[in-house]
Amino acid sequence: MRRRTARGARLLAVTVAAAALQATPAPAAVSPPDGVITWGASAYPIGDSAADRGYRMVVHTSVGGSEPRIRLSNAFGDQPVTFDSVYAGLQLKDAELVRGTNRQLTFDGSSSVTVEPGNTVYSDPLSGRLAAGSNLVVSLHTPDAAGPVTGHWMALQTSYATQGDHTAEESGAHWTEGIGSWFYLDAVSVRTPAATGAVVALGDSITDGWQSTSDRNRRWPDYLARRLQKAHTTVKGVANEGISGNKVLADGAGPSALNRLDRDVLSQPGVHTVFLFEGVNDLKAHTGVTAPDLIAGYREIVDRAHDAGKCVVVSTIAPFKGWPEWDPAAEAVRQEVNDFIRSHSDEFDAVTDFDRVLRSPYDHERMLPVFDGGDHIHPNDKGMQAMADSVDLTSLDCARH
Repeated sequence: MRRRTARGARLLAVTVAAAALQATPAPAAVSPPDGVITWGASAYPIGDSAADRGYRMVVHTSVGGSEPRIRLSNAFGDQPVTFDSVYAGLQLKDAELVRGTNRQLTFDGSSSVTVEPGNTVYSDPLSGRLAAGSNLVVSLHTPDAAGPVTGHWMALQTSYATQGDHTAEESGAHWTEGIGSWFYLDAVSVRTPAATGAVVALGDSITDGWQSTSDRNRRWPDYLARRLQKAHTTVKGVANEGISGNKVLADGAGPSALNRLDRDVLSQPGVHTVFLFEGVNDLKAHTGVTAPDLIAGYREIVDRAHDAGKCVVVSTIAPFKGWPEWDPAAEAVRQEVNDFIRSHSDEFDAVTDFDRVLRSPYDHERMLPVFDGGDHIHPNDKGMQAMADSVDLTSLDCARH
């Protein structure tokens, strides 16, 4: 589904933001910790790459700031990937960009960059400001890519692809192929006042947004980002590091939470807090995972995050009775894990109880129908908003950073 762009006030806001991104001499590159992540998407293998391919990807920012920069990932490739042309601008409608905003990104001063297998690379900062709540469009071209491609499959955001290099064009005329994934791009950061930070949501398909409305930014981290922009808190950035099907303990749908914590979370610039909401896939997979197993996984994530100076907010596991893989045994483990989270809140910096937010008052094992996206495990837009609204914003800004 293509994004419908409203005119009037929103277009004026985009135009103002566009003016702020007009070209001026770019400053020297800065190291990633000097910025704050404003958008993120967990990287994992999503198929095979193709040569002479262009990708025009739409991402929605959280915190606003100056000198935006992007991160490109070849974390799961087995061959070097060259990007010979990379541009960033603001979306007007579909693949068309706001006139005058599409500007070339450089990497250590060069217009092209080669990323070795297993590596990531940051662009140089782009001069100007990027507003909160902007639809940033990153266009890149890979002249000779081959082998596994690194990206994020379930974007729930329409982006675009083409053959050949049309990255510099503001028109969408050559960008006629709609795609539902992000390729190679896994983070955008901005420079903000020194005290400003970000929260990273580490999760599975519920965090990734499945059953929320595509192209409308209605995942629960999106709703949380909008709350934070209006709140008196230093935490303003939100990065969604959810992967559909992801587990805490075992690899499968991407690396496990334990195995991707460093790259997806702790390596991101400006992170103050990790929001851990994951575990249902470990339970419903019926691999013999026990409550002590899952609790040990949580504790390892908390310890590693604390060692890195990050706060950790942990949520209870939401109800999923009615999902085909639900059974009393998995439910018993869920209840035991949730009891531990509630009764051992001193081990975490804060606890959020998504179970109580989403569950039916008549059957605590089942999601409240008004929040159910239809499959009894993934909340709809109303459920996503209820989750975000339940987060104590002060809990995201503790004193470890």
